[in-house]
Amino acid sequence: MNTTEIKIGGFGGQGVIMAGMIIGRGATIFENKFATLTQSFGPEARGSACSAQLIVSDEAILYPYVTQPDLLVLMSQEAYRKFFPEMSPGGKLLYEEELIQLPPEVKEKYETYGVPATRLAEEIGRKIVLNLVMTGFFTAISDVLSADAMRSSIRESVPPGTETLNLLAFERGYSYGLKLRD
Repeated sequence: MNTTEIKIGGFGGQGVIMAGMIIGRGATIFENKFATLTQSFGPEARGSACSAQLIVSDEAILYPYVTQPDLLVLMSQEAYRKFFPEMSPGGKLLYEEELIQLPPEVKEKYETYGVPATRLAEEIGRKIVLNLVMTGFFTAISDVLSADAMRSSIRESVPPGTETLNLLAFERGYSYGLKLRD
């Protein structure tokens, strides 16, 4: 059985929950896998810590909560402080490299991948698509889902009229991740 536990962390307003929903939809609808999604956020609408936790599996999922993420996707320093201790010993850490400072020992002990997601989103002209840049980066690094499944999920998940912008952001993160893997 191939099961992957994923946690995405950041602060409210970064699109953390939407990123989780896109990954979950990509898994279930476009790759015929099983997925669970739980979410957590503070009482404030923006600025407080939030997270999306997903389990993606080839078989039915009996327990829907992430216990030790195999993949940790982080978009803020606070998310790093809060969620890094939960990471699986052999896990991968994907992070917004311009917003998070990792201690050298973390880079030595874990498989880490950084992306300037905010800057890439700003280059497109909309900082708000940072989450789609991270989703593309996640797709390239993780191999959990195919890029085509994610593209289809994005088209189905984002507001009408924003598909082109969101897919462009996804492609920026995806190509950045592929270059790191080469």
